[in-house]
Amino acid sequence: MYHIYLSNQTAYEVNAFDVAKYRLLLYIRADGQGEQFMLITIIGRGHSGTRAISHTLTASNVYMGEPLNKSGDLIPANDMYEACRVFAKYVTYKGGMEWDFTKVLSMDPDPAFVRLVEKYLVSVLSSKSENKGWKLPETTLVYPWILKMFPDIKYIQWVRDPRDCILAGHLTDDLNDFGIQYDKSDDIRVNRSISWYYQREIVRHTPKPLNCISIRFEDMVLDQDNTLLKLSDYLGIKLAKIEMRPDSIGRYLTDEGVHMYDIFKNDMKELGYK
Repeated sequence: MYHIYLSNQTAYEVNAFDVAKYRLLLYIRADGQGEQFMLITIIGRGHSGTRAISHTLTASNVYMGEPLNKSGDLIPANDMYEACRVFAKYVTYKGGMEWDFTKVLSMDPDPAFVRLVEKYLVSVLSSKSENKGWKLPETTLVYPWILKMFPDIKYIQWVRDPRDCILAGHLTDDLNDFGIQYDKSDDIRVNRSISWYYQREIVRHTPKPLNCISIRFEDMVLDQDNTLLKLSDYLGIKLAKIEMRPDSIGRYLTDEGVHMYDIFKNDMKELGYK
């Protein structure tokens, strides 16, 4: 038996078969004894303000991998992008804004996917830091299999008012680029709205992790102290306070294009947006 620690919690005993199956040797020292650390990831679409939590964690001495871009994303991310395409092969588009995630939820991650994710995360997984993590918006596109690979880590689900979220372009605007089928439009804002909705669907269909907290970007901006207290309590570490910009809230109010779509309504109500 091996003893492994996937977070700063209880040690788990796994046999050699399971170690090979999930390639968990990345977490086991040569002497077979477990290393104790906390691993964190952020689940949130691009332009959801996820850079705020990445920068906060970095300022709080959480190692977020290297190198990082100005948004706090771990780069280069080509391996994770390719992992997204591997994942997408097992998702079926049924039409009418409905995707079938049955296969990805029931099967083990494709070995090619596991190899690509491990390669992308090599700087994080090999780090000796006690507290570490990563942030990349495209992680959300493969959330179910990330959870299967890392069932006991700390997940932070990060959301933002979709009317603000879709104002600027992002790599995930066209889901086809990641192998995901949908009813593509000639209107980029429509495609962005579908991308936002699809990623909400992934989160909705993924079983809730053992360790998970949901945070609204707006609360981080407008009620930063209380939001940091909540996050600090969840992570078990004191978080630093970084500068936030109030003008990043409600930008859609001065937008002249279409920024509200019917597919937002139910999620907006659930998330407390009016």
